[in-house]
Amino acid sequence: MPEYEKAMRPEDITRLFVERSNAGDAAGVAALYEEDAVLAYPPGRLTVGREAIRDLWAKVLAGGPRFEFETPLPTLISGDIALTSTPPKDGAGARAQVVRRQPDGSWLRLLDQPEFTPPATR
Repeated sequence: MPEYEKAMRPEDITRLFVERSNAGDAAGVAALYEEDAVLAYPPGRLTVGREAIRDLWAKVLAGGPRFEFETPLPTLISGDIALTSTPPKDGAGARAQVVRRQPDGSWLRLLDQPEFTPPATR
């Protein structure tokens, strides 16, 4: 596996995700996740484990999508766990991730909910 830049702050993961996705680097995207991470994608399903996440992103990135950087909301940190989130540029819902500090001080995603939709109003 190539040596990838590490996320030394929880917010770095968002930038690294966009860079690696736009480069078509599914392995690089998967390297942002812990070995047993859980990704709530595709909608309504869970993708569990770095290998499965890599396989999923290889399929998604094969279509050549382009991602734009979304400015993260303030990060909540408690010890070695943090909650990161971003509001999508299209204003549809939100994205949230739980990340954990690794022994070397870097951060990796543990839980990833890339698509929240606003609740329906009555």
